[in-house]
Amino acid sequence: MALIVHKYGGTSMGSTERIRSVAQRVAKWVRAGHQLVVVPSAMSGETNRLLGLAKELLPQASTPEAMRELDAVAATGEQVSVGLLALALQAQGLQAVSYGGWQVPIATDASYTKARIRSIDDTRIRADLDAGKVVVITGFQGIDEHGNVTTLGRGGSDTSAVAVAAALKASECLIYTDVDGVYTTDPRIVPEARRLPAISFEEMLEMASLGSKVLQIRSVEFAGKYRVPTRVLSSFTPWDIPLEQEARSGTLITFEEDEKMEQAVVAGIAFNRDEAKISVIGVPDKPGIAAMILGPVADANIDVDVIIQNLSHDGRTDFSFTVHRNDYQRALDVLRTQVLPATGATELQGDARICKVSIVGIGMKSHAGVAARMFRTLSEEAINIQMITTSEIKTSVVIDEKYMELAVRALHRAFDLDHAGEAAPGAAA
Repeated sequence: MALIVHKYGGTSMGSTERIRSVAQRVAKWVRAGHQLVVVPSAMSGETNRLLGLAKELLPQASTPEAMRELDAVAATGEQVSVGLLALALQAQGLQAVSYGGWQVPIATDASYTKARIRSIDDTRIRADLDAGKVVVITGFQGIDEHGNVTTLGRGGSDTSAVAVAAALKASECLIYTDVDGVYTTDPRIVPEARRLPAISFEEMLEMASLGSKVLQIRSVEFAGKYRVPTRVLSSFTPWDIPLEQEARSGTLITFEEDEKMEQAVVAGIAFNRDEAKISVIGVPDKPGIAAMILGPVADANIDVDVIIQNLSHDGRTDFSFTVHRNDYQRALDVLRTQVLPATGATELQGDARICKVSIVGIGMKSHAGVAARMFRTLSEEAINIQMITTSEIKTSVVIDEKYMELAVRALHRAFDLDHAGEAAPGAAA
């Protein structure tokens, strides 16, 4: 008997019929002798609906007090899901109990709308499991030290599930979603994209950070840090398929970099169209200038991605970086009011019509010329590269947004990702 964590996304919980199917699937695992903890998301579209109502009442909800209330509102979506799923499990003849994150408790910091998990008390969960119950826990949320409900940001249910699995030392965390695994890229852009039977945590972390929507990046960080075996698979396969078949389906995110995986120079192409570029022009080229520019941005809780500082001319330089498009205007405001006066920079420029395209693969560690092939491929398609950033297993470029799909298709062909294995049925990577 193994302790297994199941996580179900919003589309899997999108109707009472789908919730009933989730309950039947969970019951199959329980009847096979496993202990089950289930972490469901809010029903599809519910979080957007709730936040839309909040924004109607206060369009600019940016103060800490307002963001606290946004979390209080958004967290109710998952509260509905766990209660409905517990009822559906009871209808299957199982003992089931639901908990909000604050009841476990899942302790977080107080960064409303993007809180981070600090600890999970597993005492209550283990007692229920030992009593033969299925435990259903809200994803996406927790509680801070002052008793306020917090949310973990979009995709936070993945993080909750993996964190719970880590705390319980679960045998595996199964992420059920509307796709049947991790693909070499998004099949909606490249129909020839292939599902990967396995991918290393290192590669998956890069893919998630670079725009792949299959898993939220913090869930992969948790899985890697606490060595939680994690599998991405589809909740839309028939619930009554043999358990042995289901347990081997999807994509396994593994710690092992076996010989077969190392032969793949590039595992996939990731992209992110949610970015914007900001350039601070004419800043003094002196020690500490990067801190003077990025310090206030960090203080505003804005994450910075790609960073480039140009060569100095006459004692001045240009400093460029990218942020999430949702933070673009706020970052510009911070720079305009705080950074320009403090640094003496001459100008501020911005571009919200850029995207980032990346190649990822552990094989890049031992193969030369991979980045050169990427740049040559983009050049042959007349795509101009604005910024470049690299790591051991990835190379990312910032380009004009209108060339994104062309770049992804060209790179997928250039690195022979169209060949071998099974073709994608049309699910998103």
